[in-house]
Parts: sequence; C-alpha cells; structure tokens
Amino acid sequence: MKDFKFLLSFFSAFFYCFVVSIAVDTLAVNQTIRDGETIVSASGRFALGFFSYSGSSSRYVGIWYPFSNETVVWVANRETPLNDSSGVLQLTSNGILVLHNSTKTLVWFTNTSREAQSPVAQLLNSGNLVIREVNDTNEDNYLWQSFDYLSDTFLPGVKFGRNLVTDHDRYLVSWKTPSDPSLGDFTTRLDPSGYPQIFIRKGDKIEFRSGPWNGLRFSGMPNLKANQIYSYEFVYNQEEIYYRYDLVGNSAISMMVLNYEGAFQRLTWANRTRTWNVYLTIQMDSCDRYSVCGAYGSCNINNSPACGCLSGFVPRNEQAWISGDWRDGCVRKNESICGAGEGFQKISGVKLPDTRKSWFNRNMELSDCERMCLKNCSCTAYSTLNITDGSGCLLWFGELVDIRIYNEEGQDFYIRLAASDLESSDSSHHSGGQTRAWIIVLCTLVAVAALLGFCLLLHIRRKRFQRRGSIAMTQQRGYTDESRKKDLELPLFDLSTIANATDNFSQYNKLGEGGFGPVYKGTLKDGQEIAVKRLSKDSTQGLDEFKNEVIFIAKLQHRNLVKLLGCCIELEEKMLIYEYMSNKSLDAFIFVCFNVLRSKAEKTAGLAYEIPHH
Repeated sequence: MKDFKFLLSFFSAFFYCFVVSIAVDTLAVNQTIRDGETIVSASGRFALGFFSYSGSSSRYVGIWYPFSNETVVWVANRETPLNDSSGVLQLTSNGILVLHNSTKTLVWFTNTSREAQSPVAQLLNSGNLVIREVNDTNEDNYLWQSFDYLSDTFLPGVKFGRNLVTDHDRYLVSWKTPSDPSLGDFTTRLDPSGYPQIFIRKGDKIEFRSGPWNGLRFSGMPNLKANQIYSYEFVYNQEEIYYRYDLVGNSAISMMVLNYEGAFQRLTWANRTRTWNVYLTIQMDSCDRYSVCGAYGSCNINNSPACGCLSGFVPRNEQAWISGDWRDGCVRKNESICGAGEGFQKISGVKLPDTRKSWFNRNMELSDCERMCLKNCSCTAYSTLNITDGSGCLLWFGELVDIRIYNEEGQDFYIRLAASDLESSDSSHHSGGQTRAWIIVLCTLVAVAALLGFCLLLHIRRKRFQRRGSIAMTQQRGYTDESRKKDLELPLFDLSTIANATDNFSQYNKLGEGGFGPVYKGTLKDGQEIAVKRLSKDSTQGLDEFKNEVIFIAKLQHRNLVKLLGCCIELEEKMLIYEYMSNKSLDAFIFVCFNVLRSKAEKTAGLAYEIPHH
C-alpha cells in the first residue's frame, strides 16, 4: 500500500512537471499563467513566468534564459512586486495583459492605443513578448511589445532609441542591486538633442557619452567594430532614431546589460563553462568619464597627466589644473575670433565633442561647412558627418566638451582659433601652414647639403693621408719619384679594399700573430686570395724599416719567398699584401721571407732589426 502511494505521488509530480515543460509559446484570451507555470518560445531560448531571488519573498513576472535561470532579461512589475506566490497573469479580451494578486488587486498591466479584435500574447524566439491579432504577425501592427519597455537588458533586434512620431522612448534602467530588479540609479538612452548620441546617467548627472554616429560607429566607441558575433546599424529618419544589433547566425548568444554599478557591457554565453563572459565594456578607462578635462580640454589616457588644453587655449584655473583638478577646463588665449582674420585648425584622431548644441546637414560638403561656420560668430568648430564617404556637415555652437584623443581610431574636426593662435602646421587651414611647410623643405635641403659636404671632406682627407704616405716613402733618405718608379713597382691598396677583403679584419680570418703583428687571410673582389701582414701599432718597426722591407721583398726573387702583391699605407696603418699559399703554413713562408730579408737588408742598407720568432 505504501509502495502504491509512493508511485502515485511520483507520477503525479512527474505529470505536473511534464505539463509545465510542454507549455506553448502563446497565451489566448482569458488564459492564465500562475506562479510555477511558464510559457516558452518556440526555439526554447526564452521562458516567461514568475521568479524571485533567494532570501526575498518578492515575486516578479519576467523573461529569462531557461539554460541560466538567474539571467533575467525583462521584468514586468519592477516597482510592484508580489508578496507571495498567488499571482496570476491573464490576457483580457481587449488585448491587455493584467497581473493580479491573491485578492484580485491589479498589480501591473499593459496598454494599447488600438482596440483588439482577436488578440493573443506570444513569446517570440527573440525574447520579445508581444500582443497581436491572432492572424497578423506583422511587427508594425503589434498591439504591444516588451521590446518597447526595456528593463536593464538590450537584446538583439531591439530598436534602442526614440519613435519621433509617438515620442515613445526605448531606454535602459539598471537594477538596484544584483538581486533587486527595482529601478536603480543608472539609465542609458539615445538623446536626440542636436545630433543624436547615447548617454549613461546616474540620476541627472552624465557619466558617459558615446559621441555622434560617424557612419561606421559612435565616435566615442572605437571598440564597436565589425565582427563574427553580431551586426549593427544606426537609423535616423523622420519617423525614428535608433541603434540596433542582430546576431550573426543562431549559434552565438549575446546581450548588452546596464548593470547596477553603471557599467554598460556586452556579454556572450560560453557553453563550455556555462557562464557569461564580458565581450566588451563601453566605458574603457578614466578618459571615458564625461567632460573629465572640462571645456576645451582633451583627455589622452597615454599621457601623464591625461588632461591637456586644446591648441590656442590655457587652463582656466592654473593652480587647480596643476594639482590635477581639471573640471574648470580651459579658456581661449585670445577671444578675438570673429572678423579678425581667424581660421580653423585641424584636430586629428579624437572623440568628437558633445553634439547636443550642434547643427548638421547630410548633403553639404566639408568646404561648405567651413564657410558656413566662418560666417557665424557663435560657431566654434565643424566636422564631416559621415567618415565613410566624407559627406555631411556638423557644426558646434558654444563650448566644446568631452573630447578625448584616440589617434588611429578617432576622427578629425576643425576648431576655430584667433589668427594669432593658429599653429603653423600642415593640418591647419591657415596660411601659416604653408609657411611652415616651406621652412621644413628648406631645412631638409640644408641638412642634405651639409651631409654631402661632410662626406666630401672625409673623402678629401682620406686621399690626402694616402698621398702623404706615398710622399713619405719617396722623400725620406733621398728616395725620389724617379727611384720610386725604378725600385718599387708595386700597387698601393686602399684601406677600405683590404678591410672588405678580410671582413674588417675579423677573428675568423686571422691566420696567426707574431711580434710584428697579426696576419689575416682575405679575398679580393676578383676572387684572388691574399694574406695581409698588419704591422702592429706596438711594433718598433718604423716607416723607414717598413719602406726598405717593401723594396727588398719586391726586388728579391726566391723560391722560398711568397710573392708580394702590394702594400697599404693609410692613416696609421702599414700593411703588406702577399699571395696566399694554401698548401703550406703561411707563417713558415713569412719566417723564411724575413730571414732572407734580414740578411739582404744588413748587407745593402746596413739595417739590422730583430725578426720575431714563432
């Protein structure tokens, strides 16, 4: 009997779970969803029902990812939670969803501007809860949709922005805490003032600004780039302004969330770890704090300090600026910027200034934009509207705030300066830019001429040293040009030729070393192998001894002597160049050479100097 009761209880619980799990994605008129029941989108990606967090008795109606029950993406009754599990969600015959508590008190409801005929509520695969006519799936005809009333989550397919016809605004409000979905301190919305841009605010205080759309991305969001996870677009026409993104394929799961601390993040789901990963955070660093450097200041996170005044401006409060308090911003050095020969200076690679006090035209060229700004004394800067094709005109009026330097990822704008403050740069529209260009060209030519002159001087000095070496050999001790031609018919090698042949006298080419100095193996450009005796600077052999050595070796013809090919006398170098003998040790040949030389030298010139022994 006990076993039967146990089985009955088991199958009853199983049947209840089975009924809940196969719930459809629609809710017909007068159908209800009670606490513990859900409807699930056709793809199974989203579920709608009641939820609460641990430790709290408050119950909410929301939409979540079934594979991660803690990830709620939309909440209906954020400000009116139920105190128990007696809530009931129902669709009325006039197409309105209503939420009642246990006393039948109305807790939350939807609205519609049209009278419904045969309404039905449906949870779509996108996570959008819609109320529509039963036979009409056109999204433009929805009676109501949750995508128009966002919580803290921006899902794919949401038109984040404003309907200009109805003035309905779709924006995000953070949760109060991670476990309390009631309205938090932070909001994110698309502001249509001037040229539209996204703001994150804490109460009324601006925390972050996206910058205007430039044809590729928002000017202040350089990490918004084409990728394999999602595509995106910005739409601005007479009926609506919105930013939207859609997932590429069905494999990726991604969403954007404004968390309770004010961070606006894109999250992606990792199936392997069953966790949400941060793909990017909109606010990247301290330079993303709104107007951190004040009016006419710019922030560069790579500088220290990060804040600096734009060209033509100085700190408004010098003492505060030096101490790191930049809130007062900068002021013009010269206020005469109207009708006094003023012009524009190009500022490159930046996040464009706040555009709430701006004017734009999509059809104007940049040159027309400059002329229009110059005619209006209130115009402080201008820029192109669309960087993809250089079209459009964007004009600023009043102070320029919230500028940061991006370099490669930024764009250009042109700031109005007094004639005396215009920098002479290539990027300036002022004539001073041409002057500086000519100065740069002139300086370059002078530098090249000086370099060529220096090289010529070195060449002349080198030839002069070579000539002095030859004259010294011929003039000392009555050695005339005539006797030189008669006694010494050997070529003089340049030092550079010998250095190249021996790989700059590398250790790899060194054959040996004696008291006279080292001997190197080398190869001339024509392929001939040579041996180079380099007289050591510490050797006692002088120029006279070296000269006689060259003369006698050149005159001698002996079977035990290596053939002398020439010599080199340049700067402080004195070298003999022999043919290289590969079949016998070179030092043996040189040893015999110097023994013969010494004997001959003693007999003919009365010279005696020590031949080093190896």
